[in-house]
Amino acid sequence: MTGRAGGAILLALLSLTAPGPAAQEPNEALKQRGLAGNPVFRGWYADPEAVVFGSTYWIYPTWSDEYGEKTPAAAGGAPLTPRQTRAINPQYLKQTFFDAYSSKDLVHWEKHPRVLDVKDIPWAEFALWAPSAIRANGRYYLFFAANDIQSDQEEGGIGVAVADRPGGPFKDALGRPLVDRFHNGAQPIDPFVFRDDDGQHYLYYGGWRHCNVVRLAPDLRSIVPFPDGQMFKEITPANYVEGPFVFRRGGKYYLMWSEGGWTGPNYSVAYAIGDSPAGPFARVGKVLQQDPAIATGAGHHSVIPVPGSDTWYIVYHRRPLGTKNGNHREVCIDEMRFNADGTIQPVTITFEGVKARPL
Repeated sequence: MTGRAGGAILLALLSLTAPGPAAQEPNEALKQRGLAGNPVFRGWYADPEAVVFGSTYWIYPTWSDEYGEKTPAAAGGAPLTPRQTRAINPQYLKQTFFDAYSSKDLVHWEKHPRVLDVKDIPWAEFALWAPSAIRANGRYYLFFAANDIQSDQEEGGIGVAVADRPGGPFKDALGRPLVDRFHNGAQPIDPFVFRDDDGQHYLYYGGWRHCNVVRLAPDLRSIVPFPDGQMFKEITPANYVEGPFVFRRGGKYYLMWSEGGWTGPNYSVAYAIGDSPAGPFARVGKVLQQDPAIATGAGHHSVIPVPGSDTWYIVYHRRPLGTKNGNHREVCIDEMRFNADGTIQPVTITFEGVKARPL
C-alpha cells in the first residue's frame, strides 16, 4: 500500500508502539496502598508552604486557578479599583484568598477553605501569594505577599496575619504591609519565616533575582536591626530568582530557592550552604527539576523535617504533562535525602509520592 493512505496507516501503527509518558496510577488506588500519590490533593495550587504543628502536617499554598466550578474569587463583575487596574496579569485578580490542607499521615488531606481572604486585609486587593506559617507566642502567624507591586510608588508587599488555630480564620495583624518597599532590588514577595535554635526569627524574601533576610522582633510584627545595624541584608546566591526557603541541619544553614521562569518547563530548585542565618551562602547546585516523563516546571517548594528523625520531605508544585497553561500547577511531595557530607541528593519526582508517615 502506497500513497497518503498507506503513510497514515503506518504512522498510526507506529504510534501504538511508540514509547509515551510514564503511566500514572489513579491517586485513590495509590492511597489504598498507603501512598500519598502526586498531586497530593485536587486543585491548581502553587508555592506550597509545608509545616508541622503538633501531630499534624499542614500545607498552605497559593491558589492558582479554577479547578472545575468557578470560585467566588473568579466571578468578577465589579468595576476594577485604581489599584486593581495595575495588575500586570488578569489572573492575579482571581488570586484573592488562601486555602489550607491538613493531614495526619501525608496521604489523606482535609481542605480548610479560605483561611485568609483579601477582604480581611485592608491594604490588599489581589495577588495573594506564597504564604508562610509558623506558631509563636501561643498563636499562628501567616506571612504573605499581596498586590505584586512593581515600584515603591504602589501600595503592597509582605504582610502578616494571625489566628488562634492553624486552620484560621487569619486576620491582618498590622493594617499595613510589614515590608512595603524594594530594598537591595528585591521585590517584596515570597516570604519565608525561620526560627533558629536560639529562638530568633528571620524573614527571608525576594523576587526579581534578589534575596533579603531581616530579623523579626519577638512579636513577629516588626523588623529589628542586625548587630551591625543593618535592617535588610542581601544574601542573593548565584542564579537566584525567587522563592527562598531556609532550614538548619548538622550545624549548617541551607538556603534554597527557585530558578528559571515560573511558567516554563525549566523552573527548578537549587540550594546553597552557609554557617549562619545570614550567610554568606555558597551555591551548591540544583536539587529539584522537571522529568519530561512525569511533569515539568518543578519548583517553588518547602521542606518538612519529620520530628525526631532524619527523614525529610520536599513539598513543591509542578505542571502536569500536556498543559500549556502556566497557572495549572499541582502540589506534590517526594522524599529528600542527604549525602554523608551534608549535600542534598537530586530529588526523584514521582507519581507515587511518599509512604504514609503518621507523626
